[in-house]
Amino acid sequence: MVRACRVPPRQTVIGFLCLLFVLIIPTVETCSAEIIGRVPRVLILYPYDERLPATTFAGETARARLLESTEGLVDPFSEFLDLSRFPEKVHIDRMARYLGEKYQERRPDVVIAIGEEATSFIIKYRNAIAPEAKIVFSGFSGADAAKMKLPDDVFGAFSDYDIAKTLAMARRLQPDARELFIIGGSAPFDRSWIATARKDLAGAAGGLKLTYFEDLTIDEFVDRASRVPAGSIILVLTILSDRSGRNFIPRDALERIAGKANAPVYGPYATYIGHGAVGGNTVTFESMGAAVAELAVAAIAGKPIASVKVPQTYVADARQLKRWGLPESALPSGTVQSFKEKSLWEQYWPAIVGIVAALALQAVIITGLLVERHRRRGAEQESRLRLLELVHLNQSATAGALSASIAHELSQPLGAIRSNVETAQALLWNMNPNIDLVQQILADIRDDDQRASDIIVRLRGLLKKRSEIDWQEFDLNDVISSAIQILHAEAEQKRVVVSSKQPARKLPVRADKVHLQQVILNLATNAIDAMVDAATTHRELVFQTALMEESKVVLSISDTGRGIPRDQLDSVFNAFYTTKPAGTGLGLSIARAIIETYGGKIWADNRAEGGAVFRFVLPLAQHG
Repeated sequence: MVRACRVPPRQTVIGFLCLLFVLIIPTVETCSAEIIGRVPRVLILYPYDERLPATTFAGETARARLLESTEGLVDPFSEFLDLSRFPEKVHIDRMARYLGEKYQERRPDVVIAIGEEATSFIIKYRNAIAPEAKIVFSGFSGADAAKMKLPDDVFGAFSDYDIAKTLAMARRLQPDARELFIIGGSAPFDRSWIATARKDLAGAAGGLKLTYFEDLTIDEFVDRASRVPAGSIILVLTILSDRSGRNFIPRDALERIAGKANAPVYGPYATYIGHGAVGGNTVTFESMGAAVAELAVAAIAGKPIASVKVPQTYVADARQLKRWGLPESALPSGTVQSFKEKSLWEQYWPAIVGIVAALALQAVIITGLLVERHRRRGAEQESRLRLLELVHLNQSATAGALSASIAHELSQPLGAIRSNVETAQALLWNMNPNIDLVQQILADIRDDDQRASDIIVRLRGLLKKRSEIDWQEFDLNDVISSAIQILHAEAEQKRVVVSSKQPARKLPVRADKVHLQQVILNLATNAIDAMVDAATTHRELVFQTALMEESKVVLSISDTGRGIPRDQLDSVFNAFYTTKPAGTGLGLSIARAIIETYGGKIWADNRAEGGAVFRFVLPLAQHG
């Protein structure tokens, strides 16, 4: 119904705001469109006091849903009739007069009545309190509504409590139960519940012995429940007051009974969960409040409304199931469990999924790294074998290049041996041979033989092929001396003066001795060839070793040739780089690969006084 804004003379400011609201918003297409000029007023009427959880939950849910659905464009009021403690007609009449006067200037547009008593109250006193209001209700069944003969313009959200379904749930959980005990209080509402139970359970309790505990004091209820046979079923309806006239909140009364009961306790209200009840079939007060709020929103908007039925659900307390040893698997399908201890998966599934995903990712990464490591090792092994083959080929080439010098050097001790043998033969033919001289000749033969053997050993070292690196620890100066001996004949033939500058101390390195010897021979033969090609008359090849940073040893091999063009200094170690017409360009590249294999570094430079110098650095095997 469309209502104009009423403005008392003393409230001119409010009237002005109301008029301004009308001018700015002539039509509102929200749920409050039928209330022109002001925010709709909704009165939520509670039958009892504010301490009763059932009606409080329903009313507060209705209030919250109203505000949410209207985006706050509603003005809710709440009134508590307190009919459980003051059921007398004089109190009821007094409340009607009070509310009529209270809302005389602010008549409600919609009244939400929670429960049968509040609904009966507002219908009886409608003209005094809210004469033009639409009335919606919740909290009782359609059958009870039919008995009340409600006006045609009053609609509700029916809450049909089926105590037989609560009993069916109990029998599923306790199939061996033989006795059923029903408990109800002394208030009119309590007695109506007992009457309903007697009718509804008459057929549902087949096979069970029924006993009703009613019209007792709270202590008697507790005592009787504590002495029921084990394995029985106890149904607690409501106890708003006991025989002595004491008033209770039903869930608090149930909690006292369940705390001492000798059998599982069930009940028809969701508020009993958490206070000792195992469970039951119920209409939750939150769903009840939400349903009646939807009716109120439709009434505010002027839409046609019709009564609805609030859906029922099964509820259970997981702690009570555990307490009584009742099987969770026997619960009706769709039962809402409260206080259920979550499994490790339910509590921490995001973390578990994250950890498993991280572990799986790590496993994939580790597997990939292991595969890559295996492949790398295989590649390194293959590369090492190829390097060893190249080194061997280079050694063979070096031996071939030095073969003439080696043959010449070998011919000297062999020739000396032959000459000494002939001399010894001649002496022995004499009648009185000079034995001392013969002994000296034999000593010379032995020394010459050792010289020839050393030459052959060095040549064999150059020609020996390896399938793996022979790691050794040795003095770098010894390798230099051996290389100089191999080069001796070649240097003499090409008129090159070879000298060596070495510190007094040893310079131990860890590598393959033959490989380092090959590097030194490559660098030295290149230097000799460079000096011959330069046609210089002063040919000098100098080997010099020194400590570097107390942890490394550096070897420099310098010559007096024409040097290396500055723009090619960085290219001389590249594969296939050569300045020789018949060169392969692999010698220096192999030398760099060998030095880097043993953790070193090699480079080339030019001497200020002319000629080139090659240096390489290796880590000392022993510091200090």
